[in-house]
Amino acid sequence: MAICAVFVDRIKIFAQAGKGGRGCVSFRREKFVPRGGPDGGDGGRGGDVILRADQHTDQLAHLFYEPIIKAKNGGHGRGKKMHGKNASDKIVKVPIGTIVYQLPGADPSRTLVDGVRITNNQSEEIKAKNSTDEEELADLIPHSPDQQSAIATPRSTMNLLADLVRDHQEFLLCKGGAGGKGNVHFKSSRNRAPREYTDGDEGESGHFLFELRSIADVALVGYPNAGKSTLIGQISAARSKVAPYPFTTLHPVIGMVELDDYRRVTVADIPGLIEGAHRNLGLGHDFLRHITRCRLLLFVVDMAGSEGRSPIADLESLRREIDLYDPHLSLKPWIVVANKMDLPQAEENLRDFQERFPQRLIIPISAKERRGITELKRLLGERIDQLGPAMAGQTEVGAGHD
Repeated sequence: MAICAVFVDRIKIFAQAGKGGRGCVSFRREKFVPRGGPDGGDGGRGGDVILRADQHTDQLAHLFYEPIIKAKNGGHGRGKKMHGKNASDKIVKVPIGTIVYQLPGADPSRTLVDGVRITNNQSEEIKAKNSTDEEELADLIPHSPDQQSAIATPRSTMNLLADLVRDHQEFLLCKGGAGGKGNVHFKSSRNRAPREYTDGDEGESGHFLFELRSIADVALVGYPNAGKSTLIGQISAARSKVAPYPFTTLHPVIGMVELDDYRRVTVADIPGLIEGAHRNLGLGHDFLRHITRCRLLLFVVDMAGSEGRSPIADLESLRREIDLYDPHLSLKPWIVVANKMDLPQAEENLRDFQERFPQRLIIPISAKERRGITELKRLLGERIDQLGPAMAGQTEVGAGHD
């Protein structure tokens, strides 16, 4: 039986740091040492929950099957002033480009998050609650009406915590609780045999939303069946699924394009967009959010009109959808790639297209027959050089706060 892999780029999780260990009540018992006094040790520190960006992790599927992240508790203090064992931190690897939000209802200060002790029964309830992620997220992230940005309004109800954009970059999601004090700290001239101690502090906890936005230099944008998957397979070693039906590509595929002088450019194959994508029609926001980090947009247009659509109308519709989703995206530099030039009507449609957009650079290619691929790669190198080096920290949240 074939197993269908699930691509997950948005997930709601519950994280809880470890609780600090309890302090110890103990008294020194040793031969020839009468009235040895208290010697109860302190409890160990609870483990932290830490997110680490990892270049070898490409999605969030591992959190789909483990939506509850819990660090271990610290060890209790022992006699002879022995300190309890500090719990190890819980390291969670996430893809580069992961954005972390704190969901509404939790303390946004990140330093006063209420500690909640999770029992086995409560864990089952949380798992059941996480099974309805998509419905809950649809309510938590309302979509804006037409003629408005669909990216600015939804996030206003959530607190942005971190944007992990570099390999091995770490973010402290939940801090472990401090260990309790043993009775050795409560001795005094009046209280020589104290039996007081303190429990360890609860670790921070909360509900969070992880959202992956692919990081690439160039994004291939176009309607379904425009030839984007074939194109990325011709210019890189990436292998997207190619088939004669729409929505063959169900998640972004990133390929590495080798240029002259040992240069490289990362290109993302974004699944096909349809009219109304800014309102989350089709797969909507699941695709559009992966474009936000790209520095250059390549609009792949079926110049032959093999799907019964006009190439001019296709480009105008794509530009309109991107502008309605986020006006800042429409300000990014873009190039038109006229694909399927090996089919009839392509030459005639290209002339009409050039008359409609006389100031726009148009690159005619045939991805299937590898025509124009060399010129396209040369132009990509020139445009990326003109844009300058990538600024990885442009969208990074420096201190973990919005």
